[in-house]
Amino acid sequence: MKYSSLTDILISPVSDMISNPILILMVLSVVLLFFLIQVLFIKYSHTNLVQKILKSYRMNPDLDKRELRKALIPVFLILIGFEFLALFVGLGIGQGVKIKKRLDTQTLKQNYTLTTGSGETSPIYLIDINSIYYFYVKKGEKQIKIAPVGSIGHLQVINKN
Repeated sequence: MKYSSLTDILISPVSDMISNPILILMVLSVVLLFFLIQVLFIKYSHTNLVQKILKSYRMNPDLDKRELRKALIPVFLILIGFEFLALFVGLGIGQGVKIKKRLDTQTLKQNYTLTTGSGETSPIYLIDINSIYYFYVKKGEKQIKIAPVGSIGHLQVINKN
């Protein structure tokens, strides 16, 4: 939170989904699954199982289908919101653990050449960028560096031959 702005925090899930098509498919499939469950709850609202579930959530099982649909919308919106939160927090933690493991074993492959404002160049592994900072690790080091965008001259992609 210290090195992120509010816009970075709000835009990063959208950026992650755009850069990873599998993530888009996962999110859409979970949303469709929640929608299908809602449709099935409404369709089979007269069965004992659905009525028990509705009672356990303190919902009136005797509502007609239209009122039940209105009552279920907030529940499923909360479930979808929780799914998004769990997904993106889990992905962030997982990526962090993966980078830490590679950092500890020195198996990070340098993917950029960084040139500072003073002209010094060095191969780095670029972890991430936001609107204010670059997060990277220099070759042979175990410490993550955080540099303001203005202090970086330019980045050059290292070709993978």
